Amino acid sequence: MNKIAGLLIVISSLMTAQRQVSLSDCEEAFQKNNLQLLAEQYNINMADADILQAKIWELPQLSGQVNAYNPDDRKVFDIGHAKGAQITQLIYMGGKKKNEIAFAKSSKELAQLQFSQLLVDLRVQLRTTYYNLYYEKLKLENTNRQLGYMNDLLAAYKVQSAKGNVSLKDEVRLQSVVIQLNNDKIGINKNILDFEQNLKVLTGITDDLEPKLSDSEAKDILAAQPFGDETELQKKALENNADYQYNLKLIDNSKLYAQWQKSLNVPDLNLGAGWDQNGGTFKNEVNLMIGIPLPLWKSNKGNVEKAGFAIQQNQKNADFQKLSLETRVQAAYKTWKTQYEQLSGIKSEDINNLEMVYNGMLSNFRKGNVSLIEFVDFMDSYRETALQIYDMKNGIMQSAEQLNQLVQTKIFY
Repeated sequence: MNKIAGLLIVISSLMTAQRQVSLSDCEEAFQKNNLQLLAEQYNINMADADILQAKIWELPQLSGQVNAYNPDDRKVFDIGHAKGAQITQLIYMGGKKKNEIAFAKSSKELAQLQFSQLLVDLRVQLRTTYYNLYYEKLKLENTNRQLGYMNDLLAAYKVQSAKGNVSLKDEVRLQSVVIQLNNDKIGINKNILDFEQNLKVLTGITDDLEPKLSDSEAKDILAAQPFGDETELQKKALENNADYQYNLKLIDNSKLYAQWQKSLNVPDLNLGAGWDQNGGTFKNEVNLMIGIPLPLWKSNKGNVEKAGFAIQQNQKNADFQKLSLETRVQAAYKTWKTQYEQLSGIKSEDINNLEMVYNGMLSNFRKGNVSLIEFVDFMDSYRETALQIYDMKNGIMQSAEQLNQLVQTKIFY
């Protein structure tokens, strides 16, 4: 029975165990499994289909005629003496097909840029979620460590308070620290659940995920510097940002559309051949057939004007996107720089000193060298400082990813 119980415990622990994943593991799973990315890919496939469709000409039309009633012989359907046939083909004039194909190819380039931008956005979302989860896990570990000691201390004070050896006021002071730590833990656990859920959706991995990021790797990421100042980053963003390139390409796309619409004003030619057994000047007559609309007015004038306005509109939108991108890069760079400088002001020895003082306070409080009020004040200050340091580190990684999202080329070295 004990063996069975032990086996059940092992199985239960394996089922609840979290799957450790590196950032590269998550990115690989994201590329294979992300449903948004897979769905967006079909827009490119549909654009290919539009190009194929644009290359297809109208089908030739075959028509025929037979005698319905012969008044001379008073014969119905005198097919033997009177019948004919015609075949016609629509010939596009004015470069309509060429312009339509060029517009379709340009639309595919737009679809590819949209896919590229979605890929960037989702990858940044993946990386920021991964870093968020990593630091929330560290905050939880730190909070649990404090809670473990404070719960033991509170339990001991409750025993002594019941015996009258310590005041109820001291017990309440400790209780308030424990309540605050538990409140922190609740918030951290809620954040962890949210980030884990987002990571599962992004990667398609249904297991609970545990970030596999070493301290040295985290330090390397935090120490990375962008190549160039904000002016250089703005230039790189204008060259590489898929969203901005999309707006530029949209201008070319609208020009091709306008050219296509103009060509639709050119009349098309209907070319064909006909055979008539008895109805023409000659028996078994073969005729060449040509038909063309009379260009008395421009039948597509409204669409041409509309396409012209679309060019102007897309030009204004591109100008706006350029200004917006430059200002966002500038703001993101300043945000990263400010956060980096703030964290750089905290030396590693300062953090080591904080931990050393924390351990010293615990030891001295146990020995009775530190009063309860001093101890509680320090613990409250330590709790806030520890959480703030994790948030500062996470903030640098988040702002760096925001810069990456805007510039969309390697800038951190």
